[in-house]
Amino acid sequence: MRVGIGNDIHRLEEGRRLVIGGVTIPSDRGEAAHSDGDVLIHAIIDALLGALALGDIGVWFPDSSTKTEGMDSALMLSRVIEETRCRIANVDTTVSLERPKLRPYIQSIRERLADIMGISADRISVKAKTAEGLGPVGEGKAVSAEAVVLIE
Repeated sequence: MRVGIGNDIHRLEEGRRLVIGGVTIPSDRGEAAHSDGDVLIHAIIDALLGALALGDIGVWFPDSSTKTEGMDSALMLSRVIEETRCRIANVDTTVSLERPKLRPYIQSIRERLADIMGISADRISVKAKTAEGLGPVGEGKAVSAEAVVLIE
């Protein structure tokens, strides 16, 4: 058994899609990033790679590469799982976003992540928090995510 942690944060910009855990959330702002900017999947990827001591998302998918520009983060996660052949026991995550509220989308996010990772949704926890008006997340300027994974 091995444990890994990951986190990610992205600025929010008007005219971009807000993608959380492979699900597009209706919003007037989305993540500014080289790829699709899915902070939750990026945090999960970093947690998996950390558990395996294989670097981080930037090593596997550099933001200087034209191949990764606009890339779907679900494909990144699928590739990491396929290439590392890791068996995921469970995933625990937290997304911090002031608005929109994520509560209505939590189950869809869990199901989408389960599909991508090839595990049951009951092995995936997704929690949504605000930052109570503090810092860039609380000011509505950013979205962040943290993930912990246990692999076998």
